[in-house]
Amino acid sequence: MQTVTKTLVRKQYLISPEQVEKLNLLAEEKKVSAAEIVRNAIAAYNPDVPADMEESELLELVSARVKEAVTETRKTRKHLEKTLKKLSSGAV
Repeated sequence: MQTVTKTLVRKQYLISPEQVEKLNLLAEEKKVSAAEIVRNAIAAYNPDVPADMEESELLELVSARVKEAVTETRKTRKHLEKTLKKLSSGAV
């Protein structure tokens, strides 16, 4: 794992003893600090995707996002090709 220097802010939160145990087990398993587990969990959390979403719904969501990305990539490539063509012809 790469070490990245970043500014961190100390915060305190109340969690249950079961959550503490789970956090410690995860940290030990991954060989990182409990704080790193919490930071990773926060970074991975996406409130736009409900936790109870069915697998098929999730696949549909991912599929839609991939299609959007492909469409945008194609538009960008066309624009880039036009720009490169202009540059190579000396029109710019």
